[in-house]
Amino acid sequence: MNASLEKGLPPAAGGMKSFLARPPWPGLMAFIIVFVVQALGHTVMIMMEDIWPGPGHVYDSAIALGFFGAVLLWLGMRNPNEVAATWYGFWAGTFLWTGWIEFAFVWSAQVLDVPDLMDKYNPDSIATKGEYLVMMSSIGVMGATLVYFLFNKETKCNFFVWFQRHLGMKTGKPNPAHERSFAGITALETIYVIWFFYLFLLFLYDESFFGDRHPAAYIVFGLNIIWAVYLFRRLMLFWKVTSAIRYGIPTAIVAWNAVELGGRWRLFTEFWEYPEKYAIELIAISIGVALAAWLAVRTPMHQKAELSKQKLAQASDS
Repeated sequence: MNASLEKGLPPAAGGMKSFLARPPWPGLMAFIIVFVVQALGHTVMIMMEDIWPGPGHVYDSAIALGFFGAVLLWLGMRNPNEVAATWYGFWAGTFLWTGWIEFAFVWSAQVLDVPDLMDKYNPDSIATKGEYLVMMSSIGVMGATLVYFLFNKETKCNFFVWFQRHLGMKTGKPNPAHERSFAGITALETIYVIWFFYLFLLFLYDESFFGDRHPAAYIVFGLNIIWAVYLFRRLMLFWKVTSAIRYGIPTAIVAWNAVELGGRWRLFTEFWEYPEKYAIELIAISIGVALAAWLAVRTPMHQKAELSKQKLAQASDS
């Protein structure tokens, strides 16, 4: 009889599930899904504006998209499975960002008649759309709300914990009975990381600060790649699936910044922004992401603990 069953231990998952639960696969799947979704988010926005070009219709679809994200968040906050709840949170944050937040800036830019900023190096091309110029005004809201997360004693975010520990910002001991909502945490993380790096790049591009051809932009590009590689290497060591997902979100978005800068400099064709030309490729990528997401949700968590228990049981049995 299997030693783990004799000792009353739950057997580790076998087959494909067991394989996907071991490093580097949990972190790699999270990275690929989040990274590719950044491109597909642009595709979705462009398609929505093309499919519903009439005044008001695109906003109806954006409101519906945001409501879909809200439903996913509700389902995730009710789901007792940590892996599923974490993925629910990521998709909820993604749809809420695209549907309600990004299109709110699109609407504001149209109402305020904010013109697009044209690329002075390519006069026929848009450098920054009006909605992103409006987005820059949200930096105060981001700063004010991040203060709460920075001082929150219940935070488990490595970024905030580092500042609390090294700068004496702790506001008390965490409550051991505090119950975390993994869907809510992941949704907020997704929204804030996307928002933060949007603003970071927008202010970098602004010529009243630096500009996209300023030496600072090239320095940021190089440092960003170094940072992304460092985070990626750490991510590949994660055993716990849910931690890998939550660490994979900022890792993938940091890596995506290099793509954004490269696209700004016209180093390659941003094919995800031309769904009418690359429909087959984008459909194939979307199917791949859907399949990877399905496998990721089915990946068992705490597999390392189960394998360790089995090894101990086998050692004591021999």
